[in-house]
Amino acid sequence: MTTPMPQWLKDLVGRNKAALRSRAALHAEQSIDRHLLHTVCHAARCPNRGECFNCGDATFMVLGDICTRGCRFCAVTKARPLPPDESEPQRVAQAVEEWGIRYAVLTMPTRDDLKDGGAAHFARVISAIKTRTPQVKVEPLISDLRGDENALKTILNARPEVLAHNVETVPELYDAVRVGADYRRTLTLLENSKKIAPEILTKTGFMVGLGETDAQIKRLMYELRQVGVDLLTIGQYLAPSAAHYPVARYPEPQEYREWETYALALGFKGVASGPLVRSSYRAGSLYAQALTLLSK
Repeated sequence: MTTPMPQWLKDLVGRNKAALRSRAALHAEQSIDRHLLHTVCHAARCPNRGECFNCGDATFMVLGDICTRGCRFCAVTKARPLPPDESEPQRVAQAVEEWGIRYAVLTMPTRDDLKDGGAAHFARVISAIKTRTPQVKVEPLISDLRGDENALKTILNARPEVLAHNVETVPELYDAVRVGADYRRTLTLLENSKKIAPEILTKTGFMVGLGETDAQIKRLMYELRQVGVDLLTIGQYLAPSAAHYPVARYPEPQEYREWETYALALGFKGVASGPLVRSSYRAGSLYAQALTLLSK
């Protein structure tokens, strides 16, 4: 049985979609098309696309828009992907410069077909951005790289400011929601990032509304802090289609505020919690929030 979306959330999604008609948003769409780029904003049907494009933000999807896994919550296409495009690093770097982006977020589909999970190509994109626009901060949102520590080192050696990898949901729902993923592997990746490059902030995000309990959410946040995660995002799961995992409930805005308060009390340096928050939502602001806390 489908859980109906509350009217207040429908109104919020509608306002964000309306922002896609702004001049800035149209310019962003044209630039994406001109440079033949992919964005997770399109691939994952993000409800914030209008707001972010209007602010000059976007999350570039490196290594194509086809994933080798079949998570039941995700709208990204599942099929056999194409080989890495050798011209992509320079095209992404050019788009970052053209937009005047100061904080670039990069993500990737899971590429289990590649020996290193696509780490070397991903690192080349980071390096291309930093070479062309050294002042730009870069946040890669990576797959679990099948737990390959050397692949993780390859990305960290490109010197991003933040290393992000999403836990997505509570461990009790992994078998139902995250096909091919492993909760402990995700925690280990985040922990290893801190061990390898402690100066690089770590970040993760998870969805609510999949059937998890409040106790499970709080236990998840506690375990993420235990492995040193600095930044956290919490947002509502919205099923991309009737064929995807069903929404169990829509938490009220007050619940997001309570989770944010709890997370900050645990020691997270930056928390974004709200119905339409996604892992890369206003990422530069969250990074700045963390730096402010760390400087005190």
